[in-house]
Amino acid sequence: MAEDLKITVSANKEEQYQSLIPQIEGLLHSETDLIANMANVCAALKEQFKWFWVGFYLVKDSELVLGPFQGPVACTRIAKGRGVCGAAWEQAQTLIVPDVEEFPGHIACSSLSRSEIVIPLFRNHEVIGVLDVDSSELNEFDDTDELYLTQIVKLINFND
Repeated sequence: MAEDLKITVSANKEEQYQSLIPQIEGLLHSETDLIANMANVCAALKEQFKWFWVGFYLVKDSELVLGPFQGPVACTRIAKGRGVCGAAWEQAQTLIVPDVEEFPGHIACSSLSRSEIVIPLFRNHEVIGVLDVDSSELNEFDDTDELYLTQIVKLINFND
């Protein structure tokens, strides 16, 4: 597949995901490098949705460590249970935060981040990282985002 995305601009959120997922599948189809695949997923999501920040954190020893991302510089290390990412890791579940100012212990990597969704990444039923997406708008994320972002992270082979 060519490395150009067809960005869907005049569709609702669900239609945008439905257009994007086959393109992401094409990007990931013949590439086996985990970092390259995470980087392309971040770029595709940022291009399509224009979110403030999209990136991965991976579990290394006892903390989440920054992986591929798109957006401004970010927190490099996050302890288990700290902030939205650390809480999603600890709870092994997706967290949707409509207003990050209302989330106890939120880590403010940027004051421009207003809402957030964090999707845990699993290998053999164990959390090995998270996909973190931040928006500069309040209440940006919902069940539609959870559904499709979960599908997208499952496209990445985390077994290597």
